[in-house]
Formats: sequence, C-alpha cells, structure tokens
Amino acid sequence: MSGEADVKMKDWTSSEDAILYQTCVACGSVQYFQRRFCCVCGSPDLRVERASGCGVVYAISRVVRAATAETRAHVPYTIVLVDAVEGFRMMAHGDNELAIGDNVIAKFTKFTNRLVPYFERTKP
Repeated sequence: MSGEADVKMKDWTSSEDAILYQTCVACGSVQYFQRRFCCVCGSPDLRVERASGCGVVYAISRVVRAATAETRAHVPYTIVLVDAVEGFRMMAHGDNELAIGDNVIAKFTKFTNRLVPYFERTKP
C-alpha cells in the first residue's frame, strides 16, 4: 500500500469510528475489502481512504431469528447493503425503518459488544 500514513489508519474493525476503503492508483478502481492488490488490475499500488459514510440503500434483510445466544437480545434487527458515494458497496446494520433507495449516513454503535457501522436515513 502506498504511503506510511495509509498503514496507520484504523477503521471500525479496530474500534475506530471510521469506514476505510482502497483506491487503486494505477486504474482508479475502488474496493471496500482491504487487499494487497487491486481486484481489477492486480496493481499493488493502493491508497487507503476514509469514507464519508454517505450512501444509498441497495437492499435490506430483516433478521427475526437469532443466530447465536449473544444476538438474541438484538432481534429483530436490519442488515442493509449500501452503495457508498465513493463507489463501493458494503453490508452493515441499519434502522428498521429503512427502505431501498433511502439516502443514509453511517453512525457507529455496539452490537454484541463490538463496534459496527449503523446506517440511518438522512434528512432530505
């Protein structure tokens, strides 16, 4: 990854209120999952950037049955696929009232004692 600052950036997976993504310096492709190479052109020259947290709901799934004992207290909850304005798609938690096409912004909350992105509808 290019640049020393990129290596030091942390996101929600490290308990920081941030969503990070990568942009390929060679071809300009955007990818959400951190990799050592561009998934489009294979270049190892990637720039890590902080996302704004803004996007549009692409799909919604309502969880009504707990998968584990620790998630039982959270049921029902909503999982959303969000198209980020930066050009990547990510899965995260969201308000139960969200609908496909809603403009959203990421906040961060605890879910089973872990920090997770949580999308809320933005005001028009």
